[in-house]
Amino acid sequence: MIGIVIPAHNEEQYLDQCLDAALTAAAHPELDEPVRILVVLDSCSDGSASIAANYPVDVLSVCAHNVGLARAAGVEWLLSHGASWLACSDADSRVAPDWLVQQRRLNADMVCGTVQIAEWGDLGEALQARYHSAYHARDGHRHIHGANLSFSASAYRHAGGFKMLPVNEDVQLVAAFERIGARIAWSCLPQVYTSARLDCRARGGFGDYLKSLL
Repeated sequence: MIGIVIPAHNEEQYLDQCLDAALTAAAHPELDEPVRILVVLDSCSDGSASIAANYPVDVLSVCAHNVGLARAAGVEWLLSHGASWLACSDADSRVAPDWLVQQRRLNADMVCGTVQIAEWGDLGEALQARYHSAYHARDGHRHIHGANLSFSASAYRHAGGFKMLPVNEDVQLVAAFERIGARIAWSCLPQVYTSARLDCRARGGFGDYLKSLL
C-alpha cells in the first residue's frame, strides 16, 4: 500500500484543491497498489477538519505546532496500517496526476522531487527572476521539499525517521538517508505545484525563503 501524508495547520484556503489533486493521483490507472491518504491536522482552529471530513481520506489530529512531529506521526500511522511506500506533500500544494506513478518508476529508496509555483499573485517579476535563477528544475537537482518527498518504509525505518523539528525536518530526513547509503533519486519527474504565500506556517520555511528574495 502507498500512503500519502499531508500535514495541515489552518489550511482551509488550500485544502480542497490539495485533496482533489491527491485523490486524482491515487486513482491513476497505471498504479497497481492501493493508496491511503492521511491528513494530519496539527492544532487547527479553522475549518480544515470540516473540509477533510468531506473527502474519502483518513484524518489524524495532533496538537504540536510542529511539522516534523506531524509528518512523523502521519508516517507512523500509515506504517502501522501496512504502507510500504510513503509520499509526503503539503496542504497548500497540488500534486500532479502522475505524481505517484513517476515516483515508483524511479526504483529508489527515496525520491526528492521539484516544485513549481502555481500562482505568483502580487509578487513582482524581479522576485520571480531571482527565484528561477537559483532553482534548478531538472534531474540531478539538489532541492529538498517536504511538499514533494517520498521514500520506502524499510529505508525510512533504517534511517530513523522524521525528527520533531519545527522546520527543515525534510532536510534532516534526506541527510539521514544519505548516511545509510540509500538510493536517492533527485528527479524533476514527480511534479508538485505549490503556493507562493509569504505568511508561511513554519518560520524558516519556503515562504521565508521567498521573502528573502524581495
